[in-house]
Amino acid sequence: MAIKVYIDQGHNPQNPNAGAEGNGLQEQNITYQVGQELAALLRANGNFEVRLSRPTPTTSLGSSNTTSLRARTADANAWGADIFISIHTNASSNPDATGVEAFAYSEPSPAFTLGEDIVAGISESTGLRNRGMKVRPGLYVLRKTAMPAVLVELGFISNPSDAALMDSRPDLFARGIYNGILEYYDL
Repeated sequence: MAIKVYIDQGHNPQNPNAGAEGNGLQEQNITYQVGQELAALLRANGNFEVRLSRPTPTTSLGSSNTTSLRARTADANAWGADIFISIHTNASSNPDATGVEAFAYSEPSPAFTLGEDIVAGISESTGLRNRGMKVRPGLYVLRKTAMPAVLVELGFISNPSDAALMDSRPDLFARGIYNGILEYYDL
């Protein structure tokens, strides 16, 4: 029986619910690309079945931030996903802020453990600093999913070096998430 992985590429191509911008890049374009690359890696491994929140670059969900988030969680819940990975880029007013981190609804939990594996995987594949796992019960996609859910902040779009790496090497971020999932499932 295949492990069902729901990949939520954070944000829409444009508002409602467009993402952060920095260094000439848009979060929604980075998350779209990393999600596509991650889906390809998972699909090439017979252990996984994959669904994307944004199967095409123009896919837009909902008519507001709330309905956009609701569409993502409702789709994952209805599909019966085993895990939910929401991909984002971080942003800070401090351009020196750098690294990868992730959030789960609670700790200890399967989601927290999955997140630790994913953050370690991305840090290893990209060389970015591991900022660790944090608990964020207020985040909609973590609160409303019926399966272990992790919101991953790949790196800082506001940091020139993080942003350049996310833009030029989305494959490294996808590989890091993939390796984290393999570690979590002991595959």
